[in-house]
Amino acid sequence: MTFQVYDTTLRDGAQREGLSYSVVDKLAVARLLDEFGVGFIEGGWPGAVPKDTEFFRRARKELDLRHAVFAAFGATRRAGVAVDADPQVRGLLDAETPVVTLVAKADLRHVERALRTTPAENLAMIRDTVAHLVRHDRRIFVDGEHFFDGHRHDPAYGAAVVETALAAGAERFVLCDTNGGMLPSQVTAVITDLTARTGVAPELLGMHAQNDTACAVANTIAAVEAGVRHVQGTANGYGERPGNADIFAVVGNLQLKLGLPVLPAGCLEQMVRVSHAIAEIANIVPDTHQAYAGAAAFAHKAGLHASAIKVDPLLYNHVDPSVVGNDMRILVTEMAGRASVELKSRELGLDLAGHPEALSKVTGRVKELEADGWSFEAADASFELLVRSELPGGAAPRPFALESYRVQVEHREDGAVVSEATVKIRVRGERVIATAEGNGPINALDEALRVGLSRHYPELLGFELADYKVRILEGSHGTGAVTRVLVETVDGAGNDWTTVGVHPNVVEASWHALVDALTYGLARTRV
Repeated sequence: MTFQVYDTTLRDGAQREGLSYSVVDKLAVARLLDEFGVGFIEGGWPGAVPKDTEFFRRARKELDLRHAVFAAFGATRRAGVAVDADPQVRGLLDAETPVVTLVAKADLRHVERALRTTPAENLAMIRDTVAHLVRHDRRIFVDGEHFFDGHRHDPAYGAAVVETALAAGAERFVLCDTNGGMLPSQVTAVITDLTARTGVAPELLGMHAQNDTACAVANTIAAVEAGVRHVQGTANGYGERPGNADIFAVVGNLQLKLGLPVLPAGCLEQMVRVSHAIAEIANIVPDTHQAYAGAAAFAHKAGLHASAIKVDPLLYNHVDPSVVGNDMRILVTEMAGRASVELKSRELGLDLAGHPEALSKVTGRVKELEADGWSFEAADASFELLVRSELPGGAAPRPFALESYRVQVEHREDGAVVSEATVKIRVRGERVIATAEGNGPINALDEALRVGLSRHYPELLGFELADYKVRILEGSHGTGAVTRVLVETVDGAGNDWTTVGVHPNVVEASWHALVDALTYGLARTRV
C-alpha cells in the first residue's frame, strides 16, 4: 500500500501562537511544500474560515502542483442535521479538492460532553458524512480526535469509530494524539491492541502527533514501525502549544533511517531550503538546532570530533548532510584543536595542512583570544583574516592605518539624540579626516569610516551593515565587563559575512568588528 505523507502546516501549523498566514502566504507555503514532495497539503477549513475558502478558490486557478494534492478539512455533519442539509459539509464540496479530511470524535467523553449527543448518533454522523462525500467522488481521511485518550477510557468505542469510518468508505483512519501526551511505547501498544480488536490492517491507519511530551516525531516513527502507512505533520513542527510532529524530521527518519522512499526522487535534498523559506514566510527565526534542517544540525565544536571527521566525516555525522540540502560546519572555539582549525580553514578555502607552523600559531591564537571573550563560531570572516595573517604572503592588506577616532552623543533641548563620529586615518599615504552623523555612536563611526575611505575604495558604497549584536560578558575576575560585538555586512551581490570585536569598551569592540568587516569585504572584491 502506498505510503502517504500528509502536511497540515496551513491548518494545524497555523494555530501556533503569534503565527498568521495571509492567503498569499498560504499559496507560497503550498508551493514550497509541493517542491518538498509531500503527497497531501491540507489547506484549511473552507466554509468555516473565510480566508481558507478564498485560499482554495485561488489555489485552483493559481497553483499547478507537481507532487501534492489538496485536502480540505472539516467536521462531520452536526447532530440531528441531515448530511445534505449541513452547510459546513456543503463548504467541503465547494472547495473542489480531491481529498477531504474529516475530524470525528473518537473519545466517548467528548461525544457526550462536547458534542452533547449519543454514542450511536456520533457513529451515524461519521457514517453519513463519509458516505455522502464518497458519493461525490472525494477521497476521505478521518482524523480521530483524542483517539489515544479515548482508547484509554473506552477502547471498544474507539474501535467502533474506526470500523464505522472505514466501512463507510474512508481511505485511512488517522489516530490523533490531540493532547500530545503519549510516549512511543504507548503508541505501539494502542495500535497493537486496536488491530487485534478490530482486524483492521495497520496500513489503513494514520498517525497525527502533537509534541506536548517532546515525542511527536518519535511517536510518529513508532506508529510507522507498528505498520501505519500515513503520517501527518507540519513544517518545522509549527502548531498549537509545543507544536506538531516536524514533517522534515519525520520524513528524514523514514527515508534515511527506515529506508522507506516516502518522497519523490530529488525532493529530500530540498529540505533545508524549504524549511528556511517557510520560516521566513511565517516571520519566525529558523531554529538553528532543528534536526536535519537546522544550521547547527551538522556543526561540530569539540576537537575530538574534528580529529575523527578529518579521517571520515561520517564518523561523527549520522548522515551525509548534503542528502537533506545541509552542510557540515566546523566551529572554531577554545575547545578547538589543530584538527578543528585545519578543517575550518579548509572549509574557507585555505590550506593549513601544508603549513604546520602556521597551523600551530593559529590554534594557539584562537585559544588565547577565546579565553579573553572572543568567539569565532559565528564570525567566519574574522577567523579567515586571522588564518591569512599567519600564512606566508596570505595576509589581507589593511586598507588604512588609524591615527585616532572620536565619538560623541548629543542630547538636544528638543529631545533629539544625535551621534557624531570623527576618524583620522592614513590611506595610501594620504592623511584623511572624516566626520559623519548617525542614529547611534556605532552607526556614526561606521559612516565616518566609509566617508574617509570611499574615495580610495569606491566598492565600499555597496557594503551595508545588516546586523549588529552586543553581548556583555563577565570579566576574568567576575567584576569587570567585557563586551563582544558581532557585525554582519552584506554587499550589493547579496554576499554576507560576519566579524567579531571584543573590548571592555563597546565602541572599541565595535571598531574592531567594523575594521575587520571592511578589510574582509575589500579583500573579497579584489580576489
